[in-house]
Amino acid sequence: MRYQSKVAIGSLPLLSVAIGPDPQTNQSRGIAVGVVALGDVAIGVFALGALSIGIIAFGGLALGVISLGGVALGVIALGGLAVGFVSVGGLAIGVRALGGLAIGPNPLGGMSIKWP
Repeated sequence: MRYQSKVAIGSLPLLSVAIGPDPQTNQSRGIAVGVVALGDVAIGVFALGALSIGIIAFGGLALGVISLGGVALGVIALGGLAVGFVSVGGLAIGVRALGGLAIGPNPLGGMSIKWP
């Protein structure tokens, strides 16, 4: 499934959706790039996908300023494994870490490891 809105902000489409393989372009995964991106790989301001990269990212592996996912990396990270300035998760690593296992200068959790 592929869709890109005709409305664009700069050179980015407002909405981009790319899910699953595309035999026409020989893509094995859908790569969506837009202000709002939804796809197997999503890159945008708001990104939702298995791999998501954006200001606000949601997905299995989320990279962004605000990240929510199985593995979340960002300034504010929430996930099973969360790494960021403020991190909340099963394993949280960051300046402000809260989780089952929290690691950082100011950890709080089931097991806290103050580091460094």
